[in-house]
This record gives sequence, C-alpha cells and structure tokens, in this order.
Amino acid sequence: MAVALVTGSAGLIGSEAVRHFAGLGLDVVGLDNDMRREFFGPEASTAWNVVRLTSDLGDSYTHHDVDIRDRPALSRIFGRYGRDIAVVIHTAAQPSHDWAVRDPFTDFDVNATGTLNLLQHVREHCPDAPFIHCSTNKVYGDRPNSLPLVEQETRYELAEDHPYHQGITEDMSIDACLHSVFGASKVAADVMVQEYGRYFGMRTACFRGGTLTGPAHSATELHGFLAYVMRCNMERRLYKIFGYKGKMVRDAIHSSDVVSAFEAFFRAPRSAAVYNLGGGRHSHTSHLEAFALAQEITGIEMITEYHEGNRVGDHQWWIGSNAAFAADYPDWRQEYDVPMILREIHEANADKWLPA
Repeated sequence: MAVALVTGSAGLIGSEAVRHFAGLGLDVVGLDNDMRREFFGPEASTAWNVVRLTSDLGDSYTHHDVDIRDRPALSRIFGRYGRDIAVVIHTAAQPSHDWAVRDPFTDFDVNATGTLNLLQHVREHCPDAPFIHCSTNKVYGDRPNSLPLVEQETRYELAEDHPYHQGITEDMSIDACLHSVFGASKVAADVMVQEYGRYFGMRTACFRGGTLTGPAHSATELHGFLAYVMRCNMERRLYKIFGYKGKMVRDAIHSSDVVSAFEAFFRAPRSAAVYNLGGGRHSHTSHLEAFALAQEITGIEMITEYHEGNRVGDHQWWIGSNAAFAADYPDWRQEYDVPMILREIHEANADKWLPA
C-alpha cells in the first residue's frame, strides 16, 4: 500500500492533491479540521469538500479531523501508516495577513510549529517520503515593492529590460524587509522545511506560491483573490479594494497546475529544493483587469469600494518566475491562464453563488 498523506485536504490545493494522487493509484489520507471556518467564518468552511471527497473517492480516501498542532494525534496517524507513506503534501495553514495580526500565537502555532510537527513525524516514521510544502511568495516580504514600477492605465508594470520582468526569481532576498506577522510565520516554516532537507538529508521542497486559485476555493474577503472577485460579482456583493488604485498585479496559477508540479517533484524528488510557483507571465492580472474579465463573463457590473490604505506587507506587483522549476522538471506544463480560471470558477459555482 502506497499512501499519500495530505494536510489541509479539504482546502483548495489539498483537495486537488487528494483527487490527483488518488487518480495515480495511491491511497490518500487527509488531515483537515476545518480551521478555515474558525479563521474566516461559516462561508469559508471546507466541510462541504470533505463530504464531496468522501463520496467521490470512496475507499481511496480516508479523512481525519485532526489539527496539525496536535502532536499525539499526528503520532497515532504516522505510527499507523509508517513507511507506507510515500509522499506528504502539506497545504494546511493560516493564510491571511489580516487574521494573523488578530491572533499571532495561533498563526505561528499553525504555520510554523505545525510544519515542524509534520517534518519531525516524517523523519521518525517515513524518512524516505518526499515532503512537499505549500510556502508563499510572502516570504519575500514587501521587498518586491522596492522594484521600479511604472504606472499604466490598468496596472503597475516593470520595464522590459529589468532582470525581473519575466518574473521574480528565488535569488530575491527575504531579509531586511517588512513581512507581516503571517509572512514571518511562513518564513519560519519555509526555512525549517529547507533545514530538514539539508541537515537530515530528507527530500523536501518549498513551493513559494503566488495566487493559487481554482473552483474548489471557499472564497472569502481575507483569502481567495480571484475566486472572491467572481463570488462578489455573482452575488452582487461589495468588493473592497485596498490601496494601489486597484492596479496591483498578481500572477495566478490554477490548483491543477500546482498539483501537477507536486507530482513531478514526487516522481523525482530533491533535497531542500526551493521553487517559486505561480502564473508567471503566462497568467497574471491586476485587480482592475480581473474586474473587467468577471464582468465580461457574467454580464454583471462589479460593485466596488476603494480604500486608500493598502494592507500591511501587501505586494504592489508580483509576477514570479517558474524558470527554476521548469529547468529541473522540463516536462511540466502550465495549462490555465486567468480568463480560463475565472470562467471555470464561474461555471463551478453558478448554482450556489447567487444574489442575496
């Protein structure tokens, strides 16, 4: 029996990983206690996805309502499956800048200590299993905001002759910049994953994601940019724009493209690998451009409200480079761009995101 253990298994990336690795023939064990509901309220709950995964996958999926901060519970699960665990995909996290400030202890305990708990259990029970960690581009803090951006009609942009025009690479420093409390907890997790790779020789990867998105996102104001844009449009809900004139730029990568990258690493793992993983120049948008696309898809005008102050540590412009990952895994291909992503989100939620 080969087991894929997925944390945050009812979330966007976790549920995509569950389905993908079950499709590869692995038995999937999922850990998810619906902390997203605690973080963001009932509309962000992922309980619906647990029901769907269990129904769709049957015996291929076993769900555990477990908190990654609970070491005794983790010990029981890792002890049960042991060396049958062929890969660990760690997507569980507290994902919001704003929420982290409200409760820094919980944010750090989930993001940093929870990751350490998992790493140590892998080391003790299944040390040969690749450990795939969903990190974030927020480990770079607000350093991208020091780039010489040029304001255009609908976005900020970087000059074509700038070294990062095709995307920010992993050589950008993470030091001496403002990270936000959330960003700092994710840095701690990111560095620890690297350290278990280097110090203990484990096969680990940090995937520093840009905007990860897709139809399984339980979108809410504090987390889930593109899905929340579409949700606000479809439900005639107010979308609040925080700073930068709505011209801040994000690259966006579909959960399916993320998980196919995970599979590539699983099949040919390395130690202490670090990769930016996002939409890159293939898939990117500003908020204003995303609003226009949503309106084009639905024929419904966005309702927006502008707030002058930007969120602390928020990126004014982020397009990441996938070049390092593509060099190591040249067969990986990115399928989705922003218009395709928004259309799929719309179609998947047409029966539940209805005007109040």
